[in-house]
Amino acid sequence: MSVLDKISEYFSNDIAIDLGTANTLVYAKGRGIILDEPSVVAVQKNVNGQNRVLAVGKEAKDMLG
Repeated sequence: MSVLDKISEYFSNDIAIDLGTANTLVYAKGRGIILDEPSVVAVQKNVNGQNRVLAVGKEAKDMLG
């Protein structure tokens, strides 16, 4: 399950999102922190100059090497 899938399950008036420099946190009322992922996005530029997101969060951070 991707980070975006995890976040979209909980859209309501009872969430808070902290887009931190190191990690992104999502807090849900009554549940606490439901997502704690590195604030990293892996992007690939194709031959036409368009960007494509390859991975986000821990998966993208692992690609750093």
